[in-house]
Amino acid sequence: MSTDIRSKLVIEDKRLDEINAFLMDPENKLVNDLLTVVGKYGGPEEINRKARESSKIENLMARLKEKSSPYLKDLEWLMEQRDKGNFITVDEYRKKILGDKAEEMDFNEDFAVTLEISACQYFSFFMSQARRAVEKGELMPGRFIRVRCMKEQEEDDDLLAMTAAMQIIGASWCETLDTKGTDGSNVHLGGPETITGYFGGVGQPNDYPIKWVDELLYYYTNYGVKQVLNINPGTILLGYLLHKLGIDIEFKISVYMGNDNPYAVFWTLMAARMFSREDGSTSLIGFNFSNSVNNVTIEMSSDIRKSLGLEEFVRFEHHILETWKSIVIQPYDRRDELLEIASKVKNISAKHEGGEIAVEKKREHPSDILEYFLPKVDIEDKGLMPSLTQNYLDKHETINNTARALTKRGLTFIAAPKLHHRRA
Repeated sequence: MSTDIRSKLVIEDKRLDEINAFLMDPENKLVNDLLTVVGKYGGPEEINRKARESSKIENLMARLKEKSSPYLKDLEWLMEQRDKGNFITVDEYRKKILGDKAEEMDFNEDFAVTLEISACQYFSFFMSQARRAVEKGELMPGRFIRVRCMKEQEEDDDLLAMTAAMQIIGASWCETLDTKGTDGSNVHLGGPETITGYFGGVGQPNDYPIKWVDELLYYYTNYGVKQVLNINPGTILLGYLLHKLGIDIEFKISVYMGNDNPYAVFWTLMAARMFSREDGSTSLIGFNFSNSVNNVTIEMSSDIRKSLGLEEFVRFEHHILETWKSIVIQPYDRRDELLEIASKVKNISAKHEGGEIAVEKKREHPSDILEYFLPKVDIEDKGLMPSLTQNYLDKHETINNTARALTKRGLTFIAAPKLHHRRA
């Protein structure tokens, strides 16, 4: 009887035909509006060509030189430190933690955990982190998340500098576009005082998804920004469609999306698979769970991902620590859970968005996620930059604490590839 009931769940070919017919309808405004924006930037091949040129390190450095940017010397220092081998290698790091025992251990790289930090708002944060890593023999993350206003960082060349830095160290990174709920897209919502109005959607209402595509293609073609944060079902679908059209963009789904159970995960991954390319690839490169998930949820989600052929393409991103204020009830520390699951689930990242609990609760100015959205001028007027830099370095410390804990368990990690994953 159960077999008969299960058979009712089969998706009939005619339903897929209906979806394809809808997509192919020349009068379909949803698709036509998307294709219009793609055409504005020259079509898929031209868009990808512009992005490749914009992202070349020599072109990024040339643009900074033309602007007489002070960031140029920082980037030259970074390349020099990399080329001289002044960043600790993974082998050196393991020996530092384990001593001679490291040579006897068998580290399974198939289950390497990506070390991820958020949010690297300013290039100055990154440089403070890099200098500390050289000085103290610490690891730089393999993945950076950024949530700073795009127009603001474009104007002060932070975007150029960070894009160049990511190329130099070989890390993946994700930017957050300005076309989102906090930009006034929902005219009925303001700041924290109307926070309940954001429940059920951060906000890309009405015609905003197409504006989001326009903004994405602007930064992709002009700066080579390949990967952006995605918070809305509509823009997630458009991200799938852009990739299906042949545009090599990627996106990660935000924790704000609220994927907090295996059924939600199945829904999201099902669409990713449906619109994947012939090689199986998808633009969904990262998938942030809700903070409420547990290890059972992650393991079940891993089974879903594997069954859909997406294990290689979609990284599960899980918050290990969070900012002290404005997002979760503290204390929030999932490191022990990570250590339990790291040898069972492939392609997972450990996202660090706060300092250690013992450190944060003693800080005069602990980390606060609402400060991600402060304009730079307000931060400087309030004299907050030193405190925010310290908050960021606290996150850097948690990254290294997680790497140490993984290493002691004989587990592996992905740090900045061009800095650390090399032979001494």
